[in-house]
Amino acid sequence: MSEKRNDIFHAFLLKNANYDGIFEIPIIKPTNSIPTKVIPFSKAYTARKQKNIDYDMFISFYEHDDKFERVWNRPDIYLPFLQKFKGVISPDFSLYRNMPLIMQGWNTYRGKALAHYFQENGIIVIPNVRFGDERTFDFCFDGVPKNSIVSVGTHGCIKQKLDKYYFKIGLEQLVNVLSPHTIVVYGSAPDELFLKYKQQGIHILQFHSSTSQYHDSKKVVI
Repeated sequence: MSEKRNDIFHAFLLKNANYDGIFEIPIIKPTNSIPTKVIPFSKAYTARKQKNIDYDMFISFYEHDDKFERVWNRPDIYLPFLQKFKGVISPDFSLYRNMPLIMQGWNTYRGKALAHYFQENGIIVIPNVRFGDERTFDFCFDGVPKNSIVSVGTHGCIKQKLDKYYFKIGLEQLVNVLSPHTIVVYGSAPDELFLKYKQQGIHILQFHSSTSQYHDSKKVVI
């Protein structure tokens, strides 16, 4: 499969891919790499011309979809940039509960297809897992390795009571299905959601969102 712009469904992403589940989600290979620093794609890409940019980080996509949709549109253009970094947390396309389920399945597929493409091109990938309500449990864990490391984003996803409820049941399902030894958390990791998994021996590795880091830097200590 070649990288041609008339390849409207991006078949080139699937070279050498194996698939999982009824929707044939591309399978991501496991990794043992643990990030020490995480930076959103758009922030890193904006800073790419700085001479002192730190490449010893993992790129994440825990931000609004419009900030990284271009990576889906032309992944070949951004591949050399991503290859400079320590690794990538796979793209986090949105799964809003009021989206038609087929669109939530499509966004799940897109994130895993890009993850496979990145791995085929030598990039270390930690699989992001994004879930919606119970309907997504039939496909959102497909393609993700078990007994390995996974990543989830809580930023903007647990502020409202209903959102927190769905995140809680989704996280429980994630642990039951995938049995991860490490969960990377981008955003807050409150004990009410994560403590019991820490007590089960799962390593919870939390990184503050860039937004919260910005606000923290603006706080005045008296």
